[in-house]
Amino acid sequence: MFFTCGPNEAMVVSGFCRSPPVMVAGGRVLVIPCLQQIQRISLNTLTLPVRSEKVYTRHGVPISVTGIAQVKIQGQNKEMLAAACQMFLGKSESEIGQIALETLEGHQRAIMAHMTVEEIYKDRQKFSDQVFHVASSDLVNMGISVVSYTLKDVHDEQDYLRSLWKGRTAQVQRDARVGEAEAKCDAGIREARARQEQVSAQLLSEEATARAQRDFQVAQAECDGAVSARRATAELAFQLQVRPHWTENTAGTGSKHTWDR
Repeated sequence: MFFTCGPNEAMVVSGFCRSPPVMVAGGRVLVIPCLQQIQRISLNTLTLPVRSEKVYTRHGVPISVTGIAQVKIQGQNKEMLAAACQMFLGKSESEIGQIALETLEGHQRAIMAHMTVEEIYKDRQKFSDQVFHVASSDLVNMGISVVSYTLKDVHDEQDYLRSLWKGRTAQVQRDARVGEAEAKCDAGIREARARQEQVSAQLLSEEATARAQRDFQVAQAECDGAVSARRATAELAFQLQVRPHWTENTAGTGSKHTWDR
């Protein structure tokens, strides 16, 4: 008879004429009753809270970390599915999840022990990447792939993080005050430079205006001189035209002067 399964599980058929066993992920398979047997394994994605309580970091400060990991058995990879079947066939989802969780917790604690509190708290992405890569290389041998890992929370019971945050806050406030003072100083310098440029521009404008007025006056004087010279020339020519001419008539014994215009 035929058996089917959805994409979130795989079937393993063993027994008569099934050596090695046949693995089918998301499909159907023919099973001979009494001679062959079928087992199923879940391919669902499991969300695991990875908690590591009071782990001493590299400088001896105990902190607690909570991460969220998503894992699943990789059914599309035949080698990983075979490894998962060998490890987890016949186990429930909770049992598979517990094994993966213990592996993740062990790697998370080991990485915490090699980092400082500051590195874990300030560079969460670096911590998450390290846990993801180290755990992936180990779980892949079990046929489990780590879909994602995210650092959710970091806390301690000795107020180390609070002291660190207070110091950081004080530093930020100090930097803010210094930045504000520098900004005011820069603004004052820019304002003074702007005023200086404005005064220089005004002086240049006044100088240009004075030069233009002077040039206008010189041109006007030259024009007036030329007009006066032409007027004088015209008047002189007119006078020459109307100046009396003396003519003499010497008829008879006397002389006679007449005006000849």
